[in-house]
Amino acid sequence: MLIDVESNSGYRADEQPVRFAMGGRTYDVIEMEDRWYSPRAMYFRVVASDGNRYVLCHDEEADLWSLEAFRAKDD
Repeated sequence: MLIDVESNSGYRADEQPVRFAMGGRTYDVIEMEDRWYSPRAMYFRVVASDGNRYVLCHDEEADLWSLEAFRAKDD
């Protein structure tokens, strides 16, 4: 699923997502839990303002962001 992401840039463009939007809602990134790289993409596991965990992917060649995984907060 393609999503809109606002990110902070560091030494690389779009280094860290700070906010993302999907389904008409906007979520702030509260915590960055993990980050990893593949040859063409960067992945971020984040905790959002709704308390859920998301894995966001930035395809660097296409400059597109997508939602790769979702995990609901433990109740």
